[in-house]
Amino acid sequence: QVQLVESGGGLVQAGGSLRLSCSASGRTISGYPMAWFRQAPGKEREFVAVITRSGSTTDYADSVKGRFTISRDSAKNQVFLHMSSLKPEETAVYYCATTRYTIVGVVTLPHRYDYWGQGTQVTVSS
Repeated sequence: QVQLVESGGGLVQAGGSLRLSCSASGRTISGYPMAWFRQAPGKEREFVAVITRSGSTTDYADSVKGRFTISRDSAKNQVFLHMSSLKPEETAVYYCATTRYTIVGVVTLPHRYDYWGQGTQVTVSS
């Protein structure tokens, strides 16, 4: 059983930075896309960033390009999301996700992901 546990959320002022971590257990993260999504109250879950199964390619939502960076440490079976220049409208619960089967290429749609963490709250104050 694949389990994902996010950590690192909290309260930060606008313009500040946070690093989220996602620790995986039950299998290695290598060979599977790993992604971050977020969901604000009253809104749909939206794609934030993904790192492909090989770890060689990353992709981001347009709204976070240049400010967020996704990375992974395969030896520790962890994925990270470094967020900088945070905005109040980015207040949300941030989720880590991965797929059941290995998938080639960039996967950004939530319904393509089978395993989700419980989420970590990020609150950006103005």
